Amino acid sequence: MNETMVCAVGNVATPPVYRELAAGPSARFRLAVTSRYWDREKNAWTDGHTNFFTVWANRQLATNVAASLTVGDPVVVQGRLKVRTEAREGQPNRSSADLDAVAIGHDLARGTSAFRRANRPDTAASPPRPEPDWETPAGDSADATEQQEWQRQAEPVAVT
Repeated sequence: MNETMVCAVGNVATPPVYRELAAGPSARFRLAVTSRYWDREKNAWTDGHTNFFTVWANRQLATNVAASLTVGDPVVVQGRLKVRTEAREGQPNRSSADLDAVAIGHDLARGTSAFRRANRPDTAASPPRPEPDWETPAGDSADATEQQEWQRQAEPVAVT
């Protein structure tokens, strides 16, 4: 339950790799996140260090990632942060950061996107629900008087 949820904004650095596994579809790609800061000496914005994350997507999210993302796309990724450290013989320890994605989307601050719903298989056909009536009364004075009378009758009476 104590998971580190993060939101990372960056660019897709590698083409998404899609796999059909026994547990369901899976996709992964590398995300480049570059910090920017105001350089007072240059009086301009400057790129800072770039962090790379491996983003993992599963099930329907994986299918949609494979169909929607290409290298260079600006994206917003929300997910669980997982930091791993590997010990290799004769080499220093190596750390990597993964994001187990919950949601991924194009960064609309840097461009536009056209949304298309994914086709989902019909599991159980549910009966269509009627659309609620959101219309308000026309404002006719007779209707307004009638509505005020109805509201007065619907109000509970206080007992003292």
